[in-house]
Amino acid sequence: MKMSAVDIRPGNILEYQGGLWRAVKIQHTQPGKGGAYMQVELKNLTDGRKTNERFRSAETVEKVRLDTKDFQFLYAEGDDLTFMDTVTYDQTNLSKDLLGEAADFLTDGMDVTMELYEDKPISVQLPDQIEAVIADTEAVVKGQTASSSYKPARLENGVRIMVPPFIGVGTRVVVDVYAREYVRRAE
Repeated sequence: MKMSAVDIRPGNILEYQGGLWRAVKIQHTQPGKGGAYMQVELKNLTDGRKTNERFRSAETVEKVRLDTKDFQFLYAEGDDLTFMDTVTYDQTNLSKDLLGEAADFLTDGMDVTMELYEDKPISVQLPDQIEAVIADTEAVVKGQTASSSYKPARLENGVRIMVPPFIGVGTRVVVDVYAREYVRRAE
């Protein structure tokens, strides 16, 4: 499906130079002299390479239509992750590299969405936010709560984030998976 270069958004999958690329960052630029263009950071979905490309506003690019299926994460074995199709119960093994840093947040039984291109897994989307328990954090220093300062904390899955001073060990918090940030205290 053809689309105008000005319509590229982060997360779009494009067919470019004979490969599949995900738009990671975009910047629309209108220089004082010359035509406007889109500066797009692309990541290759097969080998992980990154490149920056400049598309003129009048150019068109090929947007790839992906199939999505619901899967459930079963277990990790070394660098391999095993997922189960929630409809057919077929199991699929994928490399941890396909998920990137988001793989740290996988828990047994977590429901995920897998994007497939010609029945081949291209990416796995976790929920944007998950609940986690604070395993370790520094003690609150008196007077520190007056300003909006944050302190380092470690979640039970080993991920390090910054949390407000009133968060203590054992507190359930909501964490943004992709930004790796504290969102709020869980209810």
